[in-house]
Amino acid sequence: MKRIAVIRGGPSTEYAISMKTGGAILEAIRTLDMPYKDVVITKGGEWLDGGIPRSPEKVLHAIDVVFIALHGTYGEDGQIQRIIHRLGIPYTGSRAFPSAVAFNKHLTKETLAPLGVETPKSRRVQAGEVTDIATLIDELNATLGETLFIKPVADGSSYGATKINDSVQLQRELPQILATHPEVLVEEYIKGREATVGLLEDFRGERHYVLPVIELIPPEHAAFHDMTVKYNGETARHCPGRFSTTEKERLAELTILAHTALGLSQYSRADFIIRDGVPYFLEINTLPGFTATSNYPAAASAIGLSFPQLVAHLIDTATL
Repeated sequence: MKRIAVIRGGPSTEYAISMKTGGAILEAIRTLDMPYKDVVITKGGEWLDGGIPRSPEKVLHAIDVVFIALHGTYGEDGQIQRIIHRLGIPYTGSRAFPSAVAFNKHLTKETLAPLGVETPKSRRVQAGEVTDIATLIDELNATLGETLFIKPVADGSSYGATKINDSVQLQRELPQILATHPEVLVEEYIKGREATVGLLEDFRGERHYVLPVIELIPPEHAAFHDMTVKYNGETARHCPGRFSTTEKERLAELTILAHTALGLSQYSRADFIIRDGVPYFLEINTLPGFTATSNYPAAASAIGLSFPQLVAHLIDTATL
């Protein structure tokens, strides 16, 4: 029987979310009666084996499969994947380089745009550009409009994401976000219906099985599906989403296209905004939230795939 190491925690803003993801996966593995090891990486980057700091080589000795339960920096940007790959141990999720590209929202857009994928118009802004912020704001408003959306180029769970209503707010918010993130994407704001679509490889005879589309409806007081309403239970969720057949078919096509074009493995979840029947791709998650009530497992449950069964499938199909 395979011996599984679940790695959770990590030095990112999503430490607490990762701990919950890892806890849910560990509970599923206990249900499956598989031998396992709970590996916690601290916010400072130390690997803990039973609470004792050890090297990755020692922590993962005699492990057959690593289940990556990290989110954000270090988990989704290819760093942890490079370490595990070097040790020659199969692991869940995508490889290092595709993970790094997918984690970078600018590179993802650059990869998908030539393939005809609709994305919001955007401009990458780096910290040094705010020295002449008045000129920058004029340029952004002229090319992208007055109502904008700012998000870090590399981060998850909507950390740092902000809706901008006017140039006064932009002048205030942009330097603040760039003080904690080296570069951001400033996008045109697209008002529409939010959808998220999961993909699972090698399932039910299909190489790329698309899970039911989930429609997300943030509460009226929220400007968008932000970090707070994402996790406090205020966002309504419809699975399957209340989209037309044509919209659902296009969402499935785009999800497969993004997953394959970026070279991702095993599973992913793509996020969209639909305006006037047109899906706009926002980003893709190589390690989506993975508690039993998260969006991806909820979509799997809708087709009769329980959380422990989903975990078992990813363990069984993990590769080096």
